[in-house]
Amino acid sequence: MENERTAIIREEIAELKARWPAHSVPVSMWQKLEELEEELEKAKEQIRQGQ
Repeated sequence: MENERTAIIREEIAELKARWPAHSVPVSMWQKLEELEEELEKAKEQIRQGQ
């Protein structure tokens, strides 16, 4: 079951990847992707725990 927060995070990841250059990805974009993926995992864990 996906809640609103996970949907928003997934949308942010998709938007970031849409802007992803084919070559020479800036470090800031890698960092943002990692942050979003970590946030998504935390949100999914909260759903699994029933919070």
